[in-house]
Order: sequence, then structure tokens, then C-alpha cells
Amino acid sequence: MNWLEAMVLGIIQGLTEFLPVSSTGHLYLGRHLFGLDSAGLFLDTMLHLGTLAAVIAVYGDELAAICRKPLGKTGRLLIVGTIPAVVVGITWEDTLEAISQTGVTIGWEFLITGAVLYWADRIKADGHKGINDLTYADALWIGLAQSAAILPAVSRSGMTIAAALWRNVETTAAASYSFLLSIPAIGGGVLLQGAKLLDGRAEHIPLSSLLIGTAMAGVCGYTAVRWMVRILSRGSLKGFAWYVWVLGAFILLIQWSGHF
Repeated sequence: MNWLEAMVLGIIQGLTEFLPVSSTGHLYLGRHLFGLDSAGLFLDTMLHLGTLAAVIAVYGDELAAICRKPLGKTGRLLIVGTIPAVVVGITWEDTLEAISQTGVTIGWEFLITGAVLYWADRIKADGHKGINDLTYADALWIGLAQSAAILPAVSRSGMTIAAALWRNVETTAAASYSFLLSIPAIGGGVLLQGAKLLDGRAEHIPLSSLLIGTAMAGVCGYTAVRWMVRILSRGSLKGFAWYVWVLGAFILLIQWSGHF
């Protein structure tokens, strides 16, 4: 892998981790385009470290408050919201890993993501709850939506934000809770991938490429978080819905034609 490929993949990871279009699905397409299907685990770990750093940088003050009182209301809500993804990930790990490696379902998953985003846009003006108003039932519902995003082309941010809007959460609070919830999700994924790397499954990738990819993921991730909050407060999700619909339909078309 050269530095330019790593930079492009870092940009893809950073933008699509927090925009509601699925980072895993886009990374799969990016690696496939560059012929880097075998360079997955180590690269993914480093790119996710970049986006983890980005969301921590944006929500540093909120995280500091949670760390000072980890079992306070927000901390408990994050724990409840994280449980479904942990259960699904442990229970279905082998099946999900096989699906992610083949990419056979990503076209359909992009279409599903688009439908969820389109529906969420229609209800986002009705929210009135802030984060402090969330109930444990709200957190569990949002966590269940996050667990669906274990599938490679189902957007984690899209599903969690949509689920929050469904529970009448105000748009800015929906984004904040979604992105705070991404920290244990991304952090847990990095730890899991790191454990596999210690088992000797690391791929040889030049250090310069890894650093460039990780840095770009961090910078673009920081930008995407800020952008997504503004979009939710003043804009529409329908553009993202149409984008993933077109992308999903295109992938299905080339899969059916035998060229993917």
C-alpha cells in the first residue's frame, strides 16, 4: 500500500464514520477498488484510531464530565446503549465477519440505510428531548439500532440518530448521544482488532502509509462530526438517503452482472 492509497482510505473512513452513509461499506469498496482486500485488519484498526481521536477531540468536555462521574446519568445511558451491540457482536461474530469479508450484502444494506435516513428526515422536526431527558428505554432502543449497524453497509450514525429522532430526541441531542455512543463502539472494535493482531494476523503496511491514513481519518472525522451536527440542526438527511440508494443500486447492478 502506498501513501496515496492510505490517504484516500483515511479520508473515506473519516468522513463516512460520522456521516450517515456507512464507513465499513465504503472502506470495503475503497479496498476493493485499490486491490487491497487482504490489507484489512491492521489498516482498519489504525483508521478507527484516527476517528476515535476525532470524536474525543470534539466531545472532550462532555467526556471529561462523564469521567468525573462515570455512573452519572449520561454514563449509565451510554452503558445501556452499548449493551445490545456487545451482545450481537459476541453472539454473531463469525457470521458477521464472513458477511463483511465477502461484501455480498452491502448493496441491500445501503438501500436499507437510505430508507431509514429518508424516514428519519420526515420526523426530525418533532423532537424535544435533550440528553438529560433520555430514559433507559430510549438508550436501549438507540442501542438496538446501533447493533444493526454491525452489518457492513448499515450506517451506525444513521441508525442511532434515526432511532433517537423516533424517540422524540431533539436533533442536536440526537447527534451528541450518537457520537458519544460511538466512542465505546469504536474503542471496543479497536481493542478487539488489536487482540487479533497480537495473534499474528497483522499485515505488512509501511509505517508512513499507516500514519498518513490515520491522520487523514482523524482530520476528516473531526470535520464530519461538526458538519453532521450542523446538517441535523438546519439541513436535510434526504441527500444522504438518495446517495446511498444510488450507490446500493449500482452495487447490486454490477454484482448481478458478475463484475463485482
